[in-house]
Amino acid sequence: MTDHLITTLRSITGPRHVLVGDRATRRFRKGYRFGDGEVLAVVRPGSLLEQWRALKACVEAGVIVITQAANTGLTGGSTPFGEGYDRPMVIINVMRIKRIDLIDGGKQVISLPGATLDELEKTLRTIGREPHSVIGSSCIGASVTGGVCNNSGGSLIQRGPAYTQFAVFAQLGADGQLRLVNHLGVELGEDAETVLSRLDRSDYTEADIAHGTNQWASDHQYCDHVRDIDAPTPARFNADPRRLYEASGSAGRLAVFALRLDTFPADDQSQVFYIGTNDPAELTAIRRHILANFSTLPIQGEYFDRDAYGTTRKYGKDVFLLIKYLGTDRVPLAFAVKSWFDGLTEKLGLGSGVTDQVLQALVRFFPQHLPRRMNDYEKRFSHYLMVKMGGEGVAEARAYLSSIFPSADGDFFECTPEEGRDAFLHRFAFGGAGGRYRAIHSRKVEDILALDVALPRNATRFVPALPPDIASEMVHQGACGHFFCHVLHLDYMVRKGGDVEAIKEKLLALFDAEGVEYPAEHNVGHLYEAKPALADFYKSLDPTNSFNPGIGKTSKLKNWA
Repeated sequence: MTDHLITTLRSITGPRHVLVGDRATRRFRKGYRFGDGEVLAVVRPGSLLEQWRALKACVEAGVIVITQAANTGLTGGSTPFGEGYDRPMVIINVMRIKRIDLIDGGKQVISLPGATLDELEKTLRTIGREPHSVIGSSCIGASVTGGVCNNSGGSLIQRGPAYTQFAVFAQLGADGQLRLVNHLGVELGEDAETVLSRLDRSDYTEADIAHGTNQWASDHQYCDHVRDIDAPTPARFNADPRRLYEASGSAGRLAVFALRLDTFPADDQSQVFYIGTNDPAELTAIRRHILANFSTLPIQGEYFDRDAYGTTRKYGKDVFLLIKYLGTDRVPLAFAVKSWFDGLTEKLGLGSGVTDQVLQALVRFFPQHLPRRMNDYEKRFSHYLMVKMGGEGVAEARAYLSSIFPSADGDFFECTPEEGRDAFLHRFAFGGAGGRYRAIHSRKVEDILALDVALPRNATRFVPALPPDIASEMVHQGACGHFFCHVLHLDYMVRKGGDVEAIKEKLLALFDAEGVEYPAEHNVGHLYEAKPALADFYKSLDPTNSFNPGIGKTSKLKNWA
């Protein structure tokens, strides 16, 4: 049966796009930070029609399917995870299917499953518009579809997390039948192959597109939602039932073929304000005042603590330099080459950390890459906040910050355009710095415990204070986050020999007591337990448990056994 399936897949996509064997499949079955397991094959369709036919062949063969895009997730949610599966697994990687169509004069887009957020940004830049999100805390190369399926994004405060009610997707019913659902709001025909063939060719006109419906292509309520600073619940988190809708939040439980999303006018004028303080209460006061009183919401607001800043300055330097001087286009290729080389060193018995060791040694010879004023603040202060304002909000922020700084504990400065770009790029590089730290210090680090948490909107304390018994288990730690929506990314390096799972459970119990939700935007993957509402959502989408089973620590077995 498995040989017949591989033969069928090769006939659909061509032999070179069906990968088998550990070396060939490594970068698809091994997660960016977590996750690995055996797969029967990786198939890379080149069109939506090929994707549908490959998916049908897998369903008919009774195998597990993971529909994967860029594989940039931080919680292992787009790869196999260990053992315990009761059927062979095939990964359908959709990154060859990456067209983006502008509709309604560019006010919306239709994105095919392999299109990346970076490509969407560049497409929209030519018409003076922007997507729902920009590069954030994880990595460049992430797909638009992956963001929607994981309710991720949200660093742009005025736009909220990735969300849409418009999609074309395949769903496997309880009766074992695979059905294509067209909720894109575009008339494309009736049967699945006609719908997907027309989408492949962009064979539709504006007359085929429904406008003025009650469906949303972004989170229209988020601006008001995030301003409610006295609410006892977080602004956004993955298990929030208000934003679980078909493809949105589906986390691989559906096979998504296309999404329709809103775009937004680009800001004509913007200014980054860089704030440093030794008293985190000053930052809390700033957050509450701006959200409650400013007429213009910030565009972005990113937080760093001193440990995270220093770790990223040292271990995220190569990513920073690569993006700044070679551009974002080179990053996915660089990660692919690194994965290939890591696979080679693993096969030779040298481990998977050789590349990290070499790169880290090389970047030591490059000059200091961060602006002098930012590094000066690292010496003076222990907490940093970058606030990007646009339009009338620039003068609003300037007047407010000038009225409270300098203080006994803090100060601020207005960034030059290059300083502003470097500040946010440095914040972005945090996502990979933790993995590099773990690889370089593998003799003293058991593993990285990366938590992605959403604090209640009324929380006044955002810096986690670890009890002594947990703090003693850490070699290093750092925190950063999307400050105005109270989403924090916490990296804990657990001491060699430490019980990572036990420590994580203790930390999550502390968060539970404070009304913190988790994960906030990276989805449950295989690191978090799906809460009942989210687990029920997964079961409703995938009643036979055939698409990406096991995420959220749910059953890996057929029919949720």
